Amino acid sequence: MAAPTNKISTKAAGLVSLAVMSSRLLGLVREQVFAALFGASAGMDAFIAAFRAPNLLRDLFAEGALSTAFITTFSEKITTGGEQEAWRLANKVATLTAVFMSAVTLVGIALAPQLMHVLAAGFGEGTEKMAVAVLLTRIMFPFIALVSLAALVMGMLNARNVFGMPAMASTFFNIGSIVGGVTLGWWLDPAFGTKHYGTGSLIGLSIGTLIGGTLQLVVQFPALRRVGFHFRPDFAWRDPGVRRILMLMGPAVIAASAVQVNVMVNGNFASHLGDGAVSWLNYAFRLMQLPIGIFGVAIGTVTLPVISRSAAAGNTAEFRSILAKGMRLAFVLTIPSTIGLVMLAQPIIGLIYERRKFTALDTLHAAEALQCYAVGLCAYAGIKVLAPAFYALGKRNTPMLVSFLSIAVNYGLNQWFTFHLGWGHKGLAFSTGLVALTNFGLLYVLMHRHVQRLETRQMMATLAKLTLAGAALGTVCWAATQWVLPVAAQAILLVRAGALLATIAAAAVAFFGVAFFLRIEELDDVSAMVRRKLGRGAKRAA
Repeated sequence: MAAPTNKISTKAAGLVSLAVMSSRLLGLVREQVFAALFGASAGMDAFIAAFRAPNLLRDLFAEGALSTAFITTFSEKITTGGEQEAWRLANKVATLTAVFMSAVTLVGIALAPQLMHVLAAGFGEGTEKMAVAVLLTRIMFPFIALVSLAALVMGMLNARNVFGMPAMASTFFNIGSIVGGVTLGWWLDPAFGTKHYGTGSLIGLSIGTLIGGTLQLVVQFPALRRVGFHFRPDFAWRDPGVRRILMLMGPAVIAASAVQVNVMVNGNFASHLGDGAVSWLNYAFRLMQLPIGIFGVAIGTVTLPVISRSAAAGNTAEFRSILAKGMRLAFVLTIPSTIGLVMLAQPIIGLIYERRKFTALDTLHAAEALQCYAVGLCAYAGIKVLAPAFYALGKRNTPMLVSFLSIAVNYGLNQWFTFHLGWGHKGLAFSTGLVALTNFGLLYVLMHRHVQRLETRQMMATLAKLTLAGAALGTVCWAATQWVLPVAAQAILLVRAGALLATIAAAAVAFFGVAFFLRIEELDDVSAMVRRKLGRGAKRAA
């Protein structure tokens, strides 16, 4: 087996970005369908709250803690013990995951009423809204077992430098949940899609979620076999590798999912704000996840196996150089997204969601949440790169302590902004953004202490250049909101879409034009990758 190259592959990052973009866009289509069919209603609030329970556990145990801990340990095992030892470890962990998550599923189904009182106490004791949320929670809870195994498979493939199919897997989740959910909802409820829809519609959507989770797991199996894995149940869990993964997972359960824990807390606060608030926050956060997934998750996914090998080999200089470059690249790609979402929130939300049961008032409220969430967008992306690096160094307690602090700060800010200042759901979104900024800042300072330096001077120089490029982007967006988009808002959907896309394209040209003029190094890597792709495409066409 050839030794993996210890550098960030912009080709791999680009591949993951495209795959995640496909998934996020389909996720957006999923939310569009649900918004059109159910709007920001009490039923949709109940569905979102019910899905939050297994979805939160997914981030706690699966795509956060388990994936990070497994990739770190599996990469070290390949480096120090060889391929066969690594696959034996994978069999032990897969068996343990299947058994443990099945038990968690059963417990979750049994304790669904208690979970809903924690996650959505504002729905009220004994209300129909609470009863529906409990029922849907029980239906969707097996999702956690499916997605945990899918995350483990993703970790195995990423550690072997296979990134495309794992990143595409969640695309199949969205396909399954849309097609299966809508089909079953229509079959179970004669009033599906009308304002008189019943619980059967929501049951159909919930079963569709399980169909999507199953697809997310099984589509990765062919790639897993190609890299040499053959599952054999192994209950010999008293193993140093398994023990190390569990030790890493404990702190990571909190540290890698601080944002999701804060979103859960926000959801509980939102449940006290009346019908619609839970839905507005969810629709806005879905849009936030688009750039986070395309850029932050993609760069973090490609960076983690590389820095894990560098840490295992004791090459600190290489470790910090790769980590610093990953963070700079995340900022280069998310700063324009931040400015664009803040300035164009209302036309974006309106174009995507405003139809049928999703009204202009819903657009206004969801756009307010999006603007406040966007304050922390760059920090979200940076955390996706920075937090897993602590586990590669064996400093698992550091992110955990920072996350404890961030959760406490978020709760306090929620109380202040939402109830004391009366900002409502906007205060919940704004506090989440501020907490992400605080979390990233603390992690950066602490990582700097661990590795002595993180090319901070180069980071500040890059941020200064990005500020100038961002000013150009902001100017284009401001001009469009003054003279172009208000006129287009009165026209048909096609004209509105054209005006918004033209604004985004002009703003992107302004940003990247100034950025290239200022010679930002990370953009050179991205443009080189694009030129290679275009060159290969031209050769194939010839």
